[in-house]
Amino acid sequence: MFALFAPAILLSMVREWSAPAVCAREILIPLIGQATGGAMSFQISTAAFSSGEMIPKKFTCDGPDVSPQLSWKGTPTGTQGFALIMDDPDAPVGTWVHWVLYNLPANTKELPEGVEKQEQLDSGALQGHNDFRKIGYGGPCPPAGKPHRYYFKLYALDTKINLSAGATKPDLERAMKGHILGEAELMGRYGR
Repeated sequence: MFALFAPAILLSMVREWSAPAVCAREILIPLIGQATGGAMSFQISTAAFSSGEMIPKKFTCDGPDVSPQLSWKGTPTGTQGFALIMDDPDAPVGTWVHWVLYNLPANTKELPEGVEKQEQLDSGALQGHNDFRKIGYGGPCPPAGKPHRYYFKLYALDTKINLSAGATKPDLERAMKGHILGEAELMGRYGR
């Protein structure tokens, strides 16, 4: 019975410490798993960096600005496709969107390094606009100061998303509402 209430107890403890909600995410995800849906088995990772660690310059605006390789496992039963959102909640103007990708086929287990910055990929997946007002991946590019956190959020969906290429994060979030079977998350950091 304790296991059922442990996340709620931990969350209330974190709130009592006056830590911001995003800090609670950093504390709870390692303790209770990194995914929702299934038996906490839906996971996303990269060979480029460990979760919570620094993102190599290669994947940023200070380097070639290519997307990192991403792979996942533990896909929830009934998944018909995937969507990916990468964003930075620490940007001075509020959450900054770096990548919007959707309609990845259900049999996809990995994205290669350097996904092309075009509206439609060979797999049929579509890419949306990031906050740089460009299609595809736009890597970390924070102002000087404390390193920012960059979240790669992968969603397992029970349907294909009915959006054209070029959608924004809010468009995608509205289209996904009620269709998310699971979510896996990877966080990296980058600072200048």
